[in-house]
Amino acid sequence: MWPVGLGWTCLSIARRSWSSVSSPPSPLPLRSRMLLFLVQHFHDIEAIVSWSSWLGNWTRQRKNVYYSYAQKQFGSNVAAAFYILNLKGGFRLAGQSDWVRPNAKGKFSLDFINFSDLSIEEVDASGTVINYMGLNNLVSQQKLRCLSLRGCPEVDDWFLSRLHIFKDSLEELDLSGCSRVSVGGLSALHHLRKLRKLDLSSLPRVQNPGLVRILLEEVLPHCHIMGVEYQEGLQSSGAETDIKATSGL
Repeated sequence: MWPVGLGWTCLSIARRSWSSVSSPPSPLPLRSRMLLFLVQHFHDIEAIVSWSSWLGNWTRQRKNVYYSYAQKQFGSNVAAAFYILNLKGGFRLAGQSDWVRPNAKGKFSLDFINFSDLSIEEVDASGTVINYMGLNNLVSQQKLRCLSLRGCPEVDDWFLSRLHIFKDSLEELDLSGCSRVSVGGLSALHHLRKLRKLDLSSLPRVQNPGLVRILLEEVLPHCHIMGVEYQEGLQSSGAETDIKATSGL
């Protein structure tokens, strides 16, 4: 027979043990849970970011590849047209009034192949990933008069330095919203002696845009420069030094 006091003691110990086992652990604070989640998934996030960056580079390279097969089969004019349409841009052939563009799904008619003897006179590559290497597809278009590059994320100073290939034909150029263009790239435009219209709106890397406009008008006296007012950034003379040093003016 157990003593009465010992029985109550065992019963209370058992109750406390059962209570400590059955009670759920207190939840971690929100900050701790977020840190734990990030630690557990950091490598997955890093892999996703790395893969996304690789995919973006691969897409840009694929879209700017040289269309050698089309050039061999149909000629340089058709190859250039294929390149522009696959960028989801548009063009107008010399002597034609209608523009050729892909539809919302990126599909387009192949009727332009029947006009393989006509060169491209106007190109609208606005918002596309056209870059320096992709210009290889347009080198043959020596009658190109208008080129719109509005909002193109891959258009940079290297790209502008290569536009001299159109120095005998290009009359209109739209660079508005090209975030990678700087004064160094704009200085290369002095080769385009036939340029009559130039849009320099919204170029965040161009400091002292008013002074840049004045200097460009000196080397391109017949060109109407849009999107920049004379009074913008005239408080500093740094841009004048940069553009003259780069262009050799």
